[in-house]
Amino acid sequence: MRDHVGVTTPALCARFHRASELIGRRWTGAIIFVLLKSRCRFATLRDAIPDITDRMLCERLQELEQEGIVDRTVVPETPVAAVRRGRETWLVSARGRVIARIPKGSEGALTRIWVVWAHKWVELDPPAAKPAKTTRLRRRA
Repeated sequence: MRDHVGVTTPALCARFHRASELIGRRWTGAIIFVLLKSRCRFATLRDAIPDITDRMLCERLQELEQEGIVDRTVVPETPVAAVRRGRETWLVSARGRVIARIPKGSEGALTRIWVVWAHKWVELDPPAAKPAKTTRLRRRA
């Protein structure tokens, strides 16, 4: 490669990069789109998004919840121990709703909006993941 004298390499904004990686992940746009319309249960989300697996939907919802883009509400039922994925509702948070305000057809402004959004909402270090649950294996009889 040639060394260009007097030419500076533009620096990548770490927050912009992290925000675009998060929002640009597969299925994330579809999840946010559905949740912007209304609060949904897990099964409703799964049915609304063709070809998404339960595992992928669960992973994306957890990522978006950790970043504060969606909010999860556990619906109280009896008994409490019976709470499963189908007993939770999901909704785009106030932080996530800012994404919906990006005007269509404004590509030049879109980058500026992303940068402003990233500087306001994205931390350089991702939030710590919740520890994985340990499961006990059953012995075969």
